[in-house]
Amino acid sequence: MPIPGKHRRKKSGPIARGILAVGAGGAVVALPLLGATGAHAAEQSAPAVAQSAQQSAKTYKVVSGDYLAKIAAQHKIKGGWEKLYQDNREVIGGNPSLILPGMKLTLGAQASGSASTASAPAASSAKAETKTAAKTETKAAPATASTSAATTTKAADSNSTGWTTPVANATVTTQYHASGSMWSSGYHTGSDFSAATGTVVRAVGPGTVVSAGYDGAYGNEVIIKHADGMYSQYAHQSQLMVSAGQTVTGGQQIGLSGATGNVTGPHLHFEIRTTPSYGSDVDPIAYLRSHGVSI
Repeated sequence: MPIPGKHRRKKSGPIARGILAVGAGGAVVALPLLGATGAHAAEQSAPAVAQSAQQSAKTYKVVSGDYLAKIAAQHKIKGGWEKLYQDNREVIGGNPSLILPGMKLTLGAQASGSASTASAPAASSAKAETKTAAKTETKAAPATASTSAATTTKAADSNSTGWTTPVANATVTTQYHASGSMWSSGYHTGSDFSAATGTVVRAVGPGTVVSAGYDGAYGNEVIIKHADGMYSQYAHQSQLMVSAGQTVTGGQQIGLSGATGNVTGPHLHFEIRTTPSYGSDVDPIAYLRSHGVSI
């Protein structure tokens, strides 16, 4: 690109857009072509870069065991699972926790304002890319630290048999069999644990996930079958991180707490059942204690 004021053109003369010969020795100085050609190139640069960005977006086919946070982490989606969900809301629907095998998600979709950003000079674009890379690396450290913290919590809270509470620092806010008209059975069929939205929810013991999805008043729930034939249920979650058929260990993260379904606020509703179905509940605290969990 020409630098304004660097070269001056004469007001007249047939060589304003051509080659200017100077000096007796026949040396020549090539002047850049000015005017419409440069303007046209600048106008074309933004669509070209925007088209290239669109072509960089990929399509991913959901498989069993996938969840948005996992996909976003594996493919390094800037903005995490929230951005992935935003870009694919029409495909996923209103519940980001429910993605089904076979769904085709777009990875790396560009925001609507990306075309105007693409019109910046190449030097500015390179600088922006450098800042983006630095920002991504900065975000990676807390994520790693969080994973490490979760592992530490699991080790500290699990007993020698691999059984634990469904959330760390477990505090029961509503006891099993509490009575009240708010419950269709006339009593509380599980134990409620204090858990702000986003708290890690974990399997209380080793087993196999028999269902993971939305279940009416229970919202997003996971049900796990254990080796003794009993079932544990974890309801009202904001995000599920396991799928049916998956084997889990005691203390393994299965989701994040929330306030989905019929609730007055975020918490974890936890049940122990003799079958996977509603109405077969037993005292969940007594069951955990029978497995050596101190609560």
